[in-house]
Amino acid sequence: MRVGILTISDGVSAGWRDDESGDRIRRWSDESGFDVAARAVVPDESEVIADTLREWADGGMVDLVLTTGGTGFTERDVTPEATRRVLERGAPGISEWIRAVGVKKTPYAALSRGLAGIRGQVLIVNLPGSPSGVTDGLAVLSGLVVHAIELLRGQPCHGPDGPKG
Repeated sequence: MRVGILTISDGVSAGWRDDESGDRIRRWSDESGFDVAARAVVPDESEVIADTLREWADGGMVDLVLTTGGTGFTERDVTPEATRRVLERGAPGISEWIRAVGVKKTPYAALSRGLAGIRGQVLIVNLPGSPSGVTDGLAVLSGLVVHAIELLRGQPCHGPDGPKG
């Protein structure tokens, strides 16, 4: 599976902060045996976010795009709005489950506005910007993404109960 990691942060893009959350996604991808086919850091700018998501999904370079950052309540948090413009179909159960897991650790997880959905045969998931929120989100995705991508590709599925017809 080919993964794209898009960190959305004014601070990281300006060099004021390290990309801890993007690095966590990278480690998870490596540990899962996935290929990181694209990685970028962009500021909290809606057009830049949407353009990057479109380029990666439509260019056939990734199967899964994980964004981190820009899902909160501040004026600059525009990731969900940019993502919504790019998605063709929603996958709300994924983002709902990520929030449900997060609120078991902190009530602030309920403030994440992240989305999940599909563009073509690519799954796009918004993760929070905090390293702990990313860790919680990746725990949810670990059991889902291979099956989800198989479904999007029209391949025989190998869910938790073995191969399906």
